[in-house]
Amino acid sequence: MTLYINLAELLGTRIKQGFYRPGDRLPSVRALSVEHGVSLSTVQQAYRVLEDQALASPRPKSGYFVPMERELPALPGMGKPAQRPVEISQWEQVLELVRSVPQKDVIQLGRGMPDVYTPTIKPLLRSLAQISRRLDLPGLHYDNVYGVLALREQIARLLLDSGCQLGAQDLVITTGCHEALSCSIRAVCEPGDIVAVDSPSFHGAMQTLKGLGMKALEIPTDPLTGISLEALELALEQWPIKAIQVTPSCNNPLGYIMPEARKRALVALAQRFDVAIIEDDVYGELAYTYPRPRTVKSFDDDGRVLLCSSFSKTLAPGLRVGWVAPGRYLERVLHMKYINTGSTAPHPQLAVAEFLKNGHFEPHLRKMRTQYQRNRDLMLGWVSRYFPPGTRASRPQGSFLLWLELPDGFDSLRLNRALLAQGVQIAVGSIFSASGKYRHCLRMNYAAKPTLQIEEAVRKVGEAASALLAQASNHAEH
Repeated sequence: MTLYINLAELLGTRIKQGFYRPGDRLPSVRALSVEHGVSLSTVQQAYRVLEDQALASPRPKSGYFVPMERELPALPGMGKPAQRPVEISQWEQVLELVRSVPQKDVIQLGRGMPDVYTPTIKPLLRSLAQISRRLDLPGLHYDNVYGVLALREQIARLLLDSGCQLGAQDLVITTGCHEALSCSIRAVCEPGDIVAVDSPSFHGAMQTLKGLGMKALEIPTDPLTGISLEALELALEQWPIKAIQVTPSCNNPLGYIMPEARKRALVALAQRFDVAIIEDDVYGELAYTYPRPRTVKSFDDDGRVLLCSSFSKTLAPGLRVGWVAPGRYLERVLHMKYINTGSTAPHPQLAVAEFLKNGHFEPHLRKMRTQYQRNRDLMLGWVSRYFPPGTRASRPQGSFLLWLELPDGFDSLRLNRALLAQGVQIAVGSIFSASGKYRHCLRMNYAAKPTLQIEEAVRKVGEAASALLAQASNHAEH
């Protein structure tokens, strides 16, 4: 690790532990240079890292200070979904979101899109071009149904950070995480089966359940610690649940990281009731803390956890490169993969394998984690400034998605329609529930580098929300 990163981590730890308080002046560049025996430029680089993390703020001719704490919105409440299996709805609203294409005159705050314009993925673009020019045309051949071996080997190494000891033979490459989830659900469930899901939950997984004729049982979920194990245990006692589908690390849409003890307890619960766990870890690498959180899969000692992920959120969704570690369900998942899409396109797999092998992935992740954490703090500040009083907001511990909760009775569908006329799109809350709950909630993306246009878009969302609340209040009075 470089000197300036070490110094930044040391100062960051002191700030977080309260050694330096909000508003305190931090040691001067010269003083730190003498104290730690490093150059002035090393200290300046360390302070730039702290600036990116919103832990230090420069003042002209005065040095660096710990930023003053601002009033943050309260956390969202814990959802109270119906404690029974339901047929899944909301396809029309999901379709409205996913059929939207990038347009210059629309600020897209709704899609789960990472920042693909970062210079750290340029080596990936070079690899894609070079593979296209190779005389043996490896990107144009069929590959086997498991996926490119070189990529599976690199992913197995990557998974060591998440606590998993897996080999290339334990992995199947899929066309994005979406296919990994779909193959996993089909491998362990049949039409009519019940799947327990966290609530709010990723709309793609629930629409897969809908398409396969299955029912979802939404389990109350805490915005900081994840799915309620107590409510899940009651549900397992009451209903013939076939699988539990969760996103426990950098959850979409709430952003929490489930504590390790609760991940371990979740596996124990699944073992006791003999059900499978389908774990969506697509955002896990984007945790703001290092090392990244352990997966639920890392506590699995009997192969019942199917770990699903992809490079869609860490690199680019257009690559369509995902994977699944299916444990005991490997043969079933392979069959589902074969009848679904056959083998995944090898060209992007080869490019991603090269990107990982050449050591580009970790520096890229470091940059994106820092950028997303800084953007989160900016976005929370904008929400405090522009949104109506009483707005609640999640505290994402990773990723680039913010969940907002407005007063009961608020209609985010009406909000989205009003915003589209102003060139802004959000994700409406109801698509994150099997039964259409959370209509008073919405999700916003903060991945892109902040600009005046993005701040203006957030201001439009807040002002339109305030206007709708005022209208509702006037109707109530009359």
